[in-house]
Amino acid sequence: MREALSNPFAADPATDLRIDDPSLVVLSSGATTLVVAPQVGGSIAAYGERTNTRVLHWLRPATRAALAAVNPLQMASFPLFPYCNRIRGARFAFEGRAIDLAGDGNRFAHALHGHAWRTPWRVGARTATSVELHFEHVPDAKATGDWPFRYRASQRIELIGGALRVTLEAENLSAGPMPFGMGHHPYYPRTSNTVVTAQVEQMWHADDHVLPTHLGPHPAVDALARGMSADAFDLDNNFSGWARSATIAWPDEGREVTLTAESPFDHMVVFAPANEAQLCVEPVTNTTDCFNANEDSRERAGYRVLQPGETIRAALAWTPRRV
Repeated sequence: MREALSNPFAADPATDLRIDDPSLVVLSSGATTLVVAPQVGGSIAAYGERTNTRVLHWLRPATRAALAAVNPLQMASFPLFPYCNRIRGARFAFEGRAIDLAGDGNRFAHALHGHAWRTPWRVGARTATSVELHFEHVPDAKATGDWPFRYRASQRIELIGGALRVTLEAENLSAGPMPFGMGHHPYYPRTSNTVVTAQVEQMWHADDHVLPTHLGPHPAVDALARGMSADAFDLDNNFSGWARSATIAWPDEGREVTLTAESPFDHMVVFAPANEAQLCVEPVTNTTDCFNANEDSRERAGYRVLQPGETIRAALAWTPRRV
């Protein structure tokens, strides 16, 4: 009984997460509990609200096995630095310089999600409802495929009532300019009744490697505006012209959570593969492979360069609601 009271996930069939794990940071606000796993790439492990009968998970919760495996892809959400999604062949050119990331330990053929998600983050200031996480990358000239730019990143993760707010910040510590992008990669509970609603203008169509081919119309654009079933399409695509708000709803459960984002999180990724239980609606500053975009499409792709000493900072929020 004591465990059930102290750990809202103790009798939860969705996860066997133990919040007494000393490696975790647990935040609490009223009936809402947020679990942060700094050692697993600065990830959020769980975000749920306790009711009289169950825990309502606003993000898909991690399991004890996922924590033991230090697997960010099985967390509730993880940060994306210093770029989002894939880079074709793990290579791109920047200011006449060839950047090769193929040997940085990323096991994917196309460099994926940067590297900060595969590295422990340091815990900074914390309260009962907030925590700051810090990460600094110092390039290793002797390491094959290392990101060759030095930068500092931080996350401020906080509960404001039942809402979750994450503020991402990065500073270019290099002597020269640095290409850059950031985002967060949240997973949501997916059922046969899950609905995603968002205002977008166009979709980046992709090839078999999930790399963009062209920007154009798609039935998912109109479906999202009306409220799209998570099962409607086989999606792993970027959307442009995002209004920086998206709602993930479970109508049969009478609940929904709304994601809102500040600029420059002007792009949204929907990962809703057919015949799988995964669902991601991701706020990002850049589209897939934006560092290889040609000059005509760079602005549309969110291509961004931070000058020496320049800082970028923007917040995301998830606000739950019973309906």
